[in-house]
This record gives sequence, structure tokens and C-alpha cells, in this order.
Amino acid sequence: MRYKLALFDVDSTLTSTEGIDLLARHSPHAAKVTRITELAMAGEIDFDSALLERVSLLKDLDERIIEFAIEETKISPQAFEVVTEMKSQGMKVGVVSGGFREIIDSVFDGWPFDLVVAHTLVKHDGILTGEVEGPIINRSRKADVLREFARAEAIALENTIAIGDGSNDIEMIQAAGIGIAYRAKKALRDVADIQIENLEEILKYL
Repeated sequence: MRYKLALFDVDSTLTSTEGIDLLARHSPHAAKVTRITELAMAGEIDFDSALLERVSLLKDLDERIIEFAIEETKISPQAFEVVTEMKSQGMKVGVVSGGFREIIDSVFDGWPFDLVVAHTLVKHDGILTGEVEGPIINRSRKADVLREFARAEAIALENTIAIGDGSNDIEMIQAAGIGIAYRAKKALRDVADIQIENLEEILKYL
């Protein structure tokens, strides 16, 4: 087997929803956040500033909105089957997301991931502060996570797969041995090795 490690994006890849948009549904800024998400994923605006602006619009909301977002998250068709098949073939599988650990850890509880990298929302007394902890997981950080994951597992980059849907995945897709665009925005389709509309198509390339 040529490929020994796979790294997935989460929002609009393993899920058909965007975590930040689900959170914003419970704020007065839902439409604005959704529009910023669309522009950021299309590569039309800077991801870092877009993330910070969207999270700032969640300021002063009760952290219980996270539970609503978890309930509203939709897993993409065949996502679990693809991940478990990869694991059954001995692959290392991880996720890297510009979204949030609070949602990912709950939605994907029990999935056999070897690595999970995402933002953490800052809270104070049960209220969102409108900030995230740690460095922003932008396109360069995602590529670095792929390299670090492969290095930690002693796997050459040429033996890795990266799967994503938006402009924030461009550098990760380019760094991997094979970069797969799933139902992707044009910015990512233009640089990916393969374009797919169904996640199970990935299995043909293992």
C-alpha cells in the first residue's frame, strides 16, 4: 500500500456543515458569519482575520450554544466507513480543522483518529469571550500539521493523503503525496490532484 497516512479537514469535508455557522445561528449575526465563511473558504478574504471576526461575533453568548451546534452537525455520507477502512488497512488517520475542538471531540467521539488539531473557544464563567486559544489554524498551519504528523509517524510525505474542500486546505493539499478536493471550492480544485464528489471514492486511491 502506497499511502500510509491521511489527514482530513473537518467542516464541509467530514461534515456537511460549518461549525462556526452553526454556533452563529444562536447569535444575532448568523447571516454575517455565514457570508464571511463563504468568502474565506473561497479564498476571497484572509482566513486569519475572517476567523477572528467571526469568533468575536460570538462574544457574550452562553457556552450552551456549543451543545446546539453539536446536535446540528451533520456527518458527510460514508465518512465513518472511509475512516474505518483506512484504519483497517493500517493507515494513520487524523483531522486538522479551522473549527473547534468542543464540537469535533463530541461529534467524532469513538472515531479512530490518531490526531486531532483544532481551535479551542475561550470561555469565562460559562460565557464565550469571542476569542480562541493558541495559534490560528490557517493554510500554512494545516500544512505544518501534515508534515509534523508524518514525521512523528516516520512516514514520508509522498506516502500521505490530504483531503479538504476550501482555500484553507490549499497548502496541505499541495504538501501531501496526493491531494484530494472533496466537493471543493474552485480555489482548491485548481490545485488538487484529484476531485471527488463522494468520500468513498478516496478508497480507490489507497
